Amino acid sequence: MNAKINFREKEKQILDQILGPGRYDARIRPSGINGTGDAPTLVRVNMFLRSISKIDDYKMEYSVQLTFREQWLDERLKFNNLGGRLKYLTLTEANRVWMPDLFFSNEKEGHFHNIIMPNVYIRIFPNGNVLYSIRISLTLSCPMNLKLYPLDKQTCSLRMASYGWTTDDLVFLWKEGDPVQVVKNLHLPRFTLEKFLTDYCNSKTNTGEYSCLKVDLLFKREFSYYLIQIYIPCCMLVIVSWVSFWLDQGAVPARVSLGVTTLLTMATQSSGINASLPPVSYTKAIDVWTGVCLTFVFGALLEFALVNYASRSDMHRENLKKTRREMEAAASMDAASDLLDTDSNATFAMKPLMRAGVDSKMRQCEIHITSKPKNCCRLWMSKFPTRSKRIDVISRITFPLVFALFNLAYWSTYLFRDEDEEK
Repeated sequence: MNAKINFREKEKQILDQILGPGRYDARIRPSGINGTGDAPTLVRVNMFLRSISKIDDYKMEYSVQLTFREQWLDERLKFNNLGGRLKYLTLTEANRVWMPDLFFSNEKEGHFHNIIMPNVYIRIFPNGNVLYSIRISLTLSCPMNLKLYPLDKQTCSLRMASYGWTTDDLVFLWKEGDPVQVVKNLHLPRFTLEKFLTDYCNSKTNTGEYSCLKVDLLFKREFSYYLIQIYIPCCMLVIVSWVSFWLDQGAVPARVSLGVTTLLTMATQSSGINASLPPVSYTKAIDVWTGVCLTFVFGALLEFALVNYASRSDMHRENLKKTRREMEAAASMDAASDLLDTDSNATFAMKPLMRAGVDSKMRQCEIHITSKPKNCCRLWMSKFPTRSKRIDVISRITFPLVFALFNLAYWSTYLFRDEDEEK
């Protein structure tokens, strides 16, 4: 009767046979295609994105957790599979075999996961194929163009390259068929992962050409958060500043306090928005919005200053007219008394004739003036005798109309833009 085979003992014997002292040198890279020493070693890469925890606009970086895998052929590690019963050998020590010197070129911080045990394994297959898998967390740089913020799309890359081996010795390739996988329930608080693209990014330096791979992750910013937190409150502040146009021009404390309060609130809102963004040399879409809203609020405050000045000017004009009428009344009374005291009949007889001639000319002028058709706007504005009231009435129409035109231009510019302009 055949004795039962102890596969664990066989695994130990095979590992001692292929990795024993003097049999395998981890410092020497595997041979190339078909065992040729001059051809470069081909390493096929694939990964599984487990989570993207944050995308920081201020630091221009993002954090990702992934399972990273590499696969290559090392013919020195071939072994007998015992008739197909031994599918592969598993190692947990990466320093036992040769490893590609891959590094993440745009990485800021990174760490391995060691709870409960190190999250890493190496599988050696009977034909000499080696599969290396490890779970890592990385914080990677992501240069952003914030001209369209917060209506923008950002492309963040993950770049992998060889540090010491040139393309003559080591070449990285994407694994055929879905080299990058993303967890199905990936959730980002302010972004949506629209798509991702794989590509090659070989770099040439004065020490040689190095193989490089990259993944471009295209993120679209979720606009609903900014609509609720920024755009609607700014609109409300601008509309509240227009309330002063409907207040009486004599209510100075109410109109001043309303204008100053809305101006300070709008300035605070604008500074709070910029505090969460890096200082950049160009104008962002949110800067245009907050700047115009701040201008409208400031304009409403200046409008009251103009109304107040016009009101005082109207009062001064009324006082002058009143004084002039009193002086004319006094002069006419003096003239009438002089006429009554005069004894000259010729002079007294000529007065009515002269007055009749003047009255007829005045009537002709009035007929000529009234014959001209009046403008509708002037006719409507004539209902408001004072200049201060007219300024308020014009502002009630002009401010909302100009703000509506600005909204039309703003949203048509930033919402219906071409894809090429976003890059």
